[in-house]
Amino acid sequence: MAGQQFQYDDSGNTFFYFLTSFVGLIVIPATYYLWPRDQNAEQLRLKSLRRVHGRCLWYRLRLMKSQQSVVPTLKKAALLFGWAVFLLLAYKVSKLDREYQEYNPYEVLNLDPGASVSEIKKQYRVLSLKYHPDKGGDEATFMRIAKAYAALTNEQSRQNWETYGNPDGPGATSFGIALPAWIVDQKNSILPPFLLQGTWWYRSIRYSGDQILISTTQLFMHFMYKTPNMNMKRLTMVLTAAFEFDPRSNKEATIRPTDNIEVPQLIRELGNINVKKKEPPFCYPYSLKARVLVLSHLARMEVSEELDEDQRFVMRKSPALLQEMINVGCQLTMMANSRGGTRSFHAPRLVTIENCMKLTQMIVQGLQESKSPLLQLPHFEEEHLRYCISKKYKVRTLQDLVSLKDSDRRSMLRFLGEEKYDEVMAVLGSFPHITMEIKLQVLDDEDSHNITAGSIVTVTVTLTRKRMADMFEKEQEASACPGEEAANAEEGDTNKAKTKVWQNKNKGAKKTAKSKKKKLTKKKATPAPIKAKQANGNVAGNVSTSAAKEDDDEASDKGSESDDGEANKDSPSERDDESDKQSDTEVDEGAGDDEEEWEALQQSIQRRERALLETKSKVTHPVYSLYFPEEKQEWWWLYIADRRDQTLVSMPYHVCTLKDSEEVELKFPAPSKTGNYQYSVILRSDSYLGLDQIKPLKLEVHEAKAMLDNHPQWDIPDTEEEDEEQEDSDGIEESDDEDEDND
Repeated sequence: MAGQQFQYDDSGNTFFYFLTSFVGLIVIPATYYLWPRDQNAEQLRLKSLRRVHGRCLWYRLRLMKSQQSVVPTLKKAALLFGWAVFLLLAYKVSKLDREYQEYNPYEVLNLDPGASVSEIKKQYRVLSLKYHPDKGGDEATFMRIAKAYAALTNEQSRQNWETYGNPDGPGATSFGIALPAWIVDQKNSILPPFLLQGTWWYRSIRYSGDQILISTTQLFMHFMYKTPNMNMKRLTMVLTAAFEFDPRSNKEATIRPTDNIEVPQLIRELGNINVKKKEPPFCYPYSLKARVLVLSHLARMEVSEELDEDQRFVMRKSPALLQEMINVGCQLTMMANSRGGTRSFHAPRLVTIENCMKLTQMIVQGLQESKSPLLQLPHFEEEHLRYCISKKYKVRTLQDLVSLKDSDRRSMLRFLGEEKYDEVMAVLGSFPHITMEIKLQVLDDEDSHNITAGSIVTVTVTLTRKRMADMFEKEQEASACPGEEAANAEEGDTNKAKTKVWQNKNKGAKKTAKSKKKKLTKKKATPAPIKAKQANGNVAGNVSTSAAKEDDDEASDKGSESDDGEANKDSPSERDDESDKQSDTEVDEGAGDDEEEWEALQQSIQRRERALLETKSKVTHPVYSLYFPEEKQEWWWLYIADRRDQTLVSMPYHVCTLKDSEEVELKFPAPSKTGNYQYSVILRSDSYLGLDQIKPLKLEVHEAKAMLDNHPQWDIPDTEEEDEEQEDSDGIEESDDEDEDND
């Protein structure tokens, strides 16, 4: 059996094939992905955002970068250099001689195929006299000539050549490795894999999956465990103690000689920031500098150019670090829940996690916690707020400003010119307006609306994102109707008539049903109002709406049947027929409800499967932020909490793909004790102040059904077992008798 032989490319020729392929695999995709696109596309995008985001810091920095950046030129130069290297290697490969050619003895002897034996001997004699070593010829060439002569004159050699392509028969299988021998030499063989593995290992032991230093994650975990109830001042100190701001751990962080002069000056302007804190790492210079830069950013203070660059670096890193703090808090909460809520384990309180979310909003908008959310708008200053919070207007939030009439809004903002007013309205109109629809159910259960102790509750939240400008349009439409009626009475009358007809069209289909419902509620006053209150109380009329609708439909059906029975007092036989028909319709309705629940369950499963398979882009909407140095996308946190006990019920879900609408499922185990529970579904923005939403979630937990130990279909009475044993014995005796008869 032939052996195997591995050999390296000592000459280095085959290595050029490998190197050419390697460079081509890098240069071709890099050209497709990294070649600078048309700058006009970026300019058009920035032009479309100019009206709203023209004053944003990130917008101005992006505009300057697109106009003065040399990065596209460097990218082009690097890619052109790569193509030059690739073409040079390809030219080198095309000039290489083929070393591995098919062996042909006729070509070695310079004979035509099919030459006679005499011609072969004659040619061999001539070539041997020319290339024999004793005659001064080349020994290697003479050996090839002798091997070709033997292959053509010896029967065995000729057969081996025709079968294996080699006069000597099957040889060792040779595997060529397209690497020079020096790169795998014993002295150098450990160098390439050591460099690759060392680089990967160095990054894996330093950074987490979210590119946060593992030492920073450990720092956050330590302080969140040590201080479960963390206020905003303490949270800021923990954030700025991250090792991302330490030059010894991160090369992007810098400590300048001028910091000894500028940082103390900012400390005197800021006031009390716990400078004398001796607890490490809060007392370290890098932590103190980062804390000063964050607090000066929240106070919207002006800093020098050098500190401004460092401040932008700190601001860019802060949202990701705060998200890591939220993740750490959720992990500690899960650990505490798994231990049964023992007091020995200090889980962070709900206020700590929510303060992390608030601090993210504050850093993105450059506002302190106590400041008005109206300061997020352009041209608004502290002295302008007195016009808004006056007794006449009482505008304290963005929603108050939106709901204000246009005439009152213009009167209130009269300190702004017409141009500035239009800019403020354009910015306010771009802010998000989120509506939440909440559905509470227990999936994979026969009765999905019955919540039992310990069951897994699924809260499906449908988020719909619109702009504040849509609210303006609705308000303008609502205000336009009275104006038209005052201007033209006849047109107003026709409009009123049209609205009445439109209302009757919508309500006409359910007119009889409502009248029958009223009759039913007069007779049965207790159950229907209770159900209505529960349906209206559950999450602002959105929770368990489907169950409430089913109850109303059933009540209307029963009411119509009772009215018909009172109006038509027929014979008993007719009543029996009606009762039979009624029972049949109830069975059909029950089957239809089961089918609807099954279809809803299948649809939810399909939605979950599609959500797992789809990878949505995290590019949603650019955030309007006057002082944040980087273009940020609009993201949200969605979670369920028990605000009375200050605990998380479900872990916060980071909604990063809400462009128009998004459906999120929040799961949590129902309490182990029966009773009524009051939770809250909370939606928080990670970019804007004053746009958070809190909706109540009422949970009525019932006692779980008792599980049967034995399945009823397997319970066999004793008499039946005896009968079966007797039948088995009779069958065995009959088979024995048949065997004897056959014998």
